[in-house]
Amino acid sequence: MTATPTRPGTPVHVDYRKWDGSPHWQNDAHLLGVDEYGAWLGAAPGTHFERAGASFDVSTSVVSLFPAAGFTPSFYDQPAIDRVVVYVDITTTPQWSQDDDGNWRVTMVDLDLDVVQRAGGMVYVDDEDEFADHTKLFGYPDDIVRQAEADARRVFALLRDGDEPFGEVSSAWLQRQVQAD
Repeated sequence: MTATPTRPGTPVHVDYRKWDGSPHWQNDAHLLGVDEYGAWLGAAPGTHFERAGASFDVSTSVVSLFPAAGFTPSFYDQPAIDRVVVYVDITTTPQWSQDDDGNWRVTMVDLDLDVVQRAGGMVYVDDEDEFADHTKLFGYPDDIVRQAEADARRVFALLRDGDEPFGEVSSAWLQRQVQAD
């Protein structure tokens, strides 16, 4: 994994982009800690999320994992929009940076595919149509397409089976955030 902040509580700006470099979802969070799976960021209820044409303030505690891999899961203390408890964006590998003032940022490209778990346990892959459209529109390279599809299959299986980091590990990090809120 590239260098990440190490001090719990460190503010981090989360910067999702689209393939053409345009901004996608943006929010601020704070570092909860780092483990073998990656950097865990927390966001309290009321945290503002926005992208062009849409925004919302999250109504529950959220913990997101930024691994050295092509996916970024978010775990919700209570079901979020449409009863979602885990939402995994298939992305490029998150990249960490620090500006001249020492402010941290994690940036990745959202590759459209999402793996979602609803309250009750149902897991599915979402936005396959958007992925197909954007593959053509943005000209995703073949290796990126293959990797995104493989990552979606792998994350689907991990999430469906409750394998780590989608089991006890994510629950423990989420409880840390809930207790802090």
